[in-house]
Amino acid sequence: MRNFRIALAQINLTVGDLDGNARKAIRYIEMAREAQADLVAFPELTIPGYPPEDLLLKPQFLDENRRYMESVASQSEGIGVIVGFADAVGTEVYNAAAVAFDGRLLDVYHKMFLPNYGVLDEDRYFRPGYTCPVYVINGTSVGVNICEDIWYPVGPTVVQRNAGAEVIVNINGSPFHAGKRRFKEKMLATRAADNELFLAYVHMVGGQDELVFDGASMVFDPQGDLVAASGQFVEDLLIVDLDVQSVFRSRLREPRPRKENPESLTEIGNSKLIRVSDWDGTNAPVGETATGVFGDVYDGAEEIYEALVMGTRDYVRKCGFSKVLVALSGGIDSSLVAAVGVDALGSENVVGVSMPSEFSSEGSIVDAKLLAQNLGIDIWTIPIEQPFGSFMNSLAPRFEGTDWGVAEENIQSRIRGNLIMALSNKFGWLVLTTGNKSEMATGYATIYGDMSGGFAVIKDVPKVMCYDLARFRNEREGKDIIPQAVIDKPPSAELRPDQLDQDSLPPYDELDPILKAYVEDDMSFDDITAMGYDAETVKLVVGLVDRSEYKRRQAAPGIKITPRNFGRDRRMPIANRWRSY
Repeated sequence: MRNFRIALAQINLTVGDLDGNARKAIRYIEMAREAQADLVAFPELTIPGYPPEDLLLKPQFLDENRRYMESVASQSEGIGVIVGFADAVGTEVYNAAAVAFDGRLLDVYHKMFLPNYGVLDEDRYFRPGYTCPVYVINGTSVGVNICEDIWYPVGPTVVQRNAGAEVIVNINGSPFHAGKRRFKEKMLATRAADNELFLAYVHMVGGQDELVFDGASMVFDPQGDLVAASGQFVEDLLIVDLDVQSVFRSRLREPRPRKENPESLTEIGNSKLIRVSDWDGTNAPVGETATGVFGDVYDGAEEIYEALVMGTRDYVRKCGFSKVLVALSGGIDSSLVAAVGVDALGSENVVGVSMPSEFSSEGSIVDAKLLAQNLGIDIWTIPIEQPFGSFMNSLAPRFEGTDWGVAEENIQSRIRGNLIMALSNKFGWLVLTTGNKSEMATGYATIYGDMSGGFAVIKDVPKVMCYDLARFRNEREGKDIIPQAVIDKPPSAELRPDQLDQDSLPPYDELDPILKAYVEDDMSFDDITAMGYDAETVKLVVGLVDRSEYKRRQAAPGIKITPRNFGRDRRMPIANRWRSY
C-alpha cells in the first residue's frame, strides 16, 4: 500500500490579524509535523482572514500579508504546506494558495473561478488564474485548488486529474447557511467519484461580521464515500491516511476519462507538474491513524443555534468587547438572544436590562426576571414611565388634538434605546439587539429604538424559527431555561393597551412563508398569490417589505443563517418606486 498522510487545519481566523493568523498556522504546522503528516492544508485566505474586503485595496496590507505568508512557508521543514493568502503581482491581485516544502516557497496557485453572487464579490478584488498545477509530494500527485473551483463539474479538478493528480486539496472559506453542509457533502462526493481521486476539503471555522463558517472539513475516497470529517463550529486538525494506490487500481477499471479530449481541457486552464519531493519511505506514518474519525455535525434548529452562538462569540471578542447588554422584555426574541449570549460568552458576561412601562404586563416582567434567574445573569430594572411622561409633557402643545398612535408607541421604544445605549457608553459593553427577520422584513421595529445596538443576533431568524430555537434550547437543557409562558403567550410589543403583533401583521405562521417567497426566492406578487395566499395579505406584506428598506440599511449587522439575508445578500435601492403589484 502506498500511503499519504494529510492534515486539514480547520482554524478560526480573524480578518486583518496577520500576525495572529500566521502564528496559529505555524502552531498547526508543528502539530501536523508531530503527527508525521506528509502535507498540511489551511483554509482560503488564511493569512489576511476571510473575507478581507476592501483591505485588499491597500498596498501596505497586501505587502504585509505576503511577508507573513513567507514566514509561514519558512516553517515547512520536512512537511508540505498549503496556505491561503492574497497574491499581488504587479497591479493584479489573486486569491492564492502558497505551496511550500522544506522551508521554501515552491509555487503559488491562483484561484480560477471567482464567485460574484450572494455575499461573495470576488470579481471586485481578484483576477482569475489559468494554471492547474499538480505537485508530487513524497511520491503522491496532489492537485490544489480553491473553494469555488471545486463547485464546477468541469473545472481545474478535471485538468489536474488528467495531469495525474491522485489527491485534490481544496481550501475554502464558504459562508454558512442552514442546510448547506449536506448540499456540499453531496457535491464533493460527486466530484471525488467522477474524477476517481481522493478529495480533501479543508474549511475555516468561526464568525466574521455577519458571516459564519461552520468547519466540517471532509475527505472523500475515489468512490465518493466520506472517509473522515471534522465537526462543525470547532477548530480541529483532521489527520487522514490515504491509500493512494487505490486510485491507480480504480482508474484501471474505469474507461470514461480516456474518452476525454485532452485538448479541450486547455480551454479550462494549462496544467503543470512540479516535483516537490519523491517518496523514500522516511515519512511513512506509524501507529494509529485518524482515518474514519467523524466530528459532531448538526441539523435543523441545533445547527442554527450553534451558528448563532459561534457568530455572537466571535463578533463580540473579535471586536474587542468582553460583556454584552440585552434588553429583556419578557418576550420570545429577547429571551432567545439572552440564551445565545450566555452560551456564547458565559453568564458572567451578559447583563439583562428590564425597562417596564405602564403597558408592560405583570407576566412579562415576571418572565424576564425568571429568565435572568434561569440563565444566571444580572438583571437591572429601569422603569420608563417617568421619562415617557416628560416626553409627553414636552410634546403636548404640538400633539394636542391628535389621536394616540405610532408616535407615542415609538417614543417608549426610543427611550429604551437611549437608556441601554447610555449603559453601553458608560461601561463599554456591547448591546445585542433583539429583532428577528420577520420584523426586519416588515419594518415592525423602531429605528433608533429597539433597533439600537451593536449586533443583531437573530436578524436573519424568522419569527417561527425563534420559537423552534427556544424549544430546542429548553430540550437540550432538559428544563425550561426560557420560561414556557414566554413561548406560549401571543407576541406583543406592549406599547399600548392590549396590543398584539397580530393587530399589525398577519399571523407569523402565514407571514413567514410569504416573506421567504418574496425576500429569499424573489417570487412575484402573482406567484405568491398562486400559492394560495390571500391577495390583500400578500399586498400588505410586500408593501411593508418594500417600504422598510431605509430601516434595514441602518440596522446593526447580524448573523446570516438563511440562503439570503438582508444586507450582504439582498441589496435593494431605498428610493425605489417599482412595485410588483
